[in-house]
Amino acid sequence: MIGCYDFCGHYEWTFGWLEGAGGHELVRAYWDEAIYRDSQMHATKLIRDKGIPGMLEYWGHTLLEESPDLGFTISHTPDVFRIDFHQCPSRGFLIRNDLKQYRDYCDHCMGWTGPMLADAGYAIDHEHNHRGQCWWEVRKAGTPGGHSPIGAVAGAKDARSLPHWRPPGAKLDRYDKANDPDRKTGPGAPDSGTR
Repeated sequence: MIGCYDFCGHYEWTFGWLEGAGGHELVRAYWDEAIYRDSQMHATKLIRDKGIPGMLEYWGHTLLEESPDLGFTISHTPDVFRIDFHQCPSRGFLIRNDLKQYRDYCDHCMGWTGPMLADAGYAIDHEHNHRGQCWWEVRKAGTPGGHSPIGAVAGAKDARSLPHWRPPGAKLDRYDKANDPDRKTGPGAPDSGTR
């Protein structure tokens, strides 16, 4: 059995190989079928049955296993579930080991959680900076809100308040009320990462 960090390198390689073998649609099919509909069926059941408490149960346990040094925080209100990654262990491993086989490793998170949360009736607001830092806000689909002001949900633990959140020349990928990994907002969209 390989450890969690080593797995990230194989995962990255798999995404790149799949894209080369069958294009982007094959990568998306893998995220949907192998991750969302197979290996993470237990997450789907928890979230469908319990909503935000199910998200707390699933991600509280899973992220603690992946990031025992607590490179993340989880915050929530009755209407919003939020994760802030200050040091994503998966992306961090790839950066430290100079592994780059797929164009955007971070997309796989939206690739499986987006459809899963859509099926449970939720939409995602999210940004990642390609440096192992990101944030997620999950709300019932169709409800107001999204991209809450810095600190409004997570307080001082909001990833957007990190000093290196957006260094010069960095590109943020942003999703607004999304569930599709290809629904990033385009250039010129409002940037919640500026202060």
